[in-house]
Amino acid sequence: MKPTLLILAAGMASRYGSMKQTEGFGPSGETIMDYSIYDAIRAGFKKVVFIIRKDFAENFKANFEEKLKGKIETGYVYQELTSYVPDGDVPELRTKPWGTGHAVLCAADVVNEPFAVINADDYYGPDAFKKAADFLKNGCTENTWALIGYQLNKTLSTFGTVSRGVCKVDDGLNLVEINERTSIYNDNGRVLYEEEGEKIEVPADSSVSMNFWCFHPSIFKAAKLQFEAFVKANREQVKAEFFIPLIADEFIQHKGNNIKVIPTSAQWFGVTYKEDAPQVKASVTSLVNDGVYPSSLWG
Repeated sequence: MKPTLLILAAGMASRYGSMKQTEGFGPSGETIMDYSIYDAIRAGFKKVVFIIRKDFAENFKANFEEKLKGKIETGYVYQELTSYVPDGDVPELRTKPWGTGHAVLCAADVVNEPFAVINADDYYGPDAFKKAADFLKNGCTENTWALIGYQLNKTLSTFGTVSRGVCKVDDGLNLVEINERTSIYNDNGRVLYEEEGEKIEVPADSSVSMNFWCFHPSIFKAAKLQFEAFVKANREQVKAEFFIPLIADEFIQHKGNNIKVIPTSAQWFGVTYKEDAPQVKASVTSLVNDGVYPSSLWG
């Protein structure tokens, strides 16, 4: 069975300040998502499902439907504030949806096969999609999921700090835990993060999550129960978010379950900050010049 690609594209990204998901970076106006979809098609994915907000669905579909027609099946899911909230009982002061884990849960009715999850605004590289597709076709089960692991020093921005999920893995490359480190930055070759005013060094070659996950569809049942409990427990925390790592951590706590961390040599890039945009364009141009991609993806 060919896998599906689920793209998290519902956020407006306050630090970047615009709808970066549909900004053109390629020579023919390609978005970062275009390159991810192109790589997914080459790797053998059969369908792409976009998780978006209903209020920009029309603009979003106009950007993707025509160029993807006949190349890959498409689907759309709307992440709404009330989605999967028991009885639609949203806390009065809550104004935004519930995070990446909630976004994945919103796809429960349209995804029935092993699937990968990625961010809309991250470039992951062909190697990552090949490895993900291979796992989803040959290794994914109800008890075995995967995470594509990136080398920390290949995921930093030169224009500010970033947040990264630093992975602890065992000798079999199984995930033991993810520690979310905020304010990570490069300081003359050393990678540091700050916690309670203290600067702490992280090995530059640490494996980190860039939110490229590989899941079995059985995740939806578990995530639904966990999300309902999360909503009940966080009624007073109106900014609390139900992140994918919360689902992953709960999963590996059960005996017999494991999440493989599949390393990739790929260089990540993305648009965390507005100032990242010229570098992203330069990186895409370099990949086109090296023959990794054609100058017009969809011809």
